[in-house]
Amino acid sequence: MAAVTIYSSDWCGFCRRAKSLLQARQADITEINVDGDPAARREMEQRSGRRTVPQIWIGEQHIGGCDDLYALERSGKLDAMLAAE
Repeated sequence: MAAVTIYSSDWCGFCRRAKSLLQARQADITEINVDGDPAARREMEQRSGRRTVPQIWIGEQHIGGCDDLYALERSGKLDAMLAAE
């Protein structure tokens, strides 16, 4: 199963929603909380080009945020991406 990295924040409802979907798919999640961690937030912004959380990677591919993750799920592509090594 592909490794998933998610930059998140404790207060973010979109982060909770994204993590819930990934957990339901039994994804191997590495969560990087950016709350109070300017270095982690800078890293997220440099990697993604975006300032908002969540920012999600499946393997080395940047997926985007929660809406992007759910769009993959609706299109039927999420499970195949997660199953890839």
